[in-house]
Amino acid sequence: MAQQALPVRGARLGKPRGAAGAGRAVCGVALLLPEGGPSGTRRPSPLSTLAARPLAARLARAGRTEGLVAHVVHYRCRGWNGTAAHPAADASWALDEVVRRYGDVPVCLAGTGMGARAALHAAGHPAVTSVLALAPWIPDLGPEADSVPVKQLAGRQVLLVHGTNDERTDPDLSYRYAERAKKINRDVCRFEVHSDGHSLYQHRSEVLALAADFVLGSLFAHSYARPVADALAAPPPLGLRMPLASGFGESLKH
Repeated sequence: MAQQALPVRGARLGKPRGAAGAGRAVCGVALLLPEGGPSGTRRPSPLSTLAARPLAARLARAGRTEGLVAHVVHYRCRGWNGTAAHPAADASWALDEVVRRYGDVPVCLAGTGMGARAALHAAGHPAVTSVLALAPWIPDLGPEADSVPVKQLAGRQVLLVHGTNDERTDPDLSYRYAERAKKINRDVCRFEVHSDGHSLYQHRSEVLALAADFVLGSLFAHSYARPVADALAAPPPLGLRMPLASGFGESLKH
């Protein structure tokens, strides 16, 4: 697909949440990459940005004493747009901007849907320590499926979370992606949220607890809760279809 011309505007970072807003030194950054669609050069819907804020707020609260700051990335446009991969380019810009603002601090890219795909694509940036991909959009490219890259994940800690009843992004495709990624990087794990849909609302509190545990562990070298530690330690294909059950959040407490 030919690249689509964009209106003259740039990506930007939303207001900082956490350490920076409280005047504390910034020791780590979570960049939240919102949802989007396969195509479109119009401005992103404000609803996608709003949907990313609860996770940003949860991470900021959980990591405030560690010096964590969370930003939601505002894309230039709402679509992926084929080989242009505009959200991935915006994520790379955001990473450069984090380095400019905060210096050499570890960064976690945390995305949902299309934003999760952007996070996975941009993971090769030297500032990235970890990637959190919620309900990631991994397109079905048929015989070209292996062209969806995984090599950039080497050396990063990666967590994918997907609802088994997701009708918007295919959980089987993210499973296949995780299988490929696990072969080149043992620090990849994937949790399935049984009976949940794309927005992961049914087990929202457990998913947010899992996300916070992973982000703080990957950025600040905390010990992971046992479910994440066990999944990361498991060889392929173990650790890829780990169930996330109601009440799981209790096991995430340190």
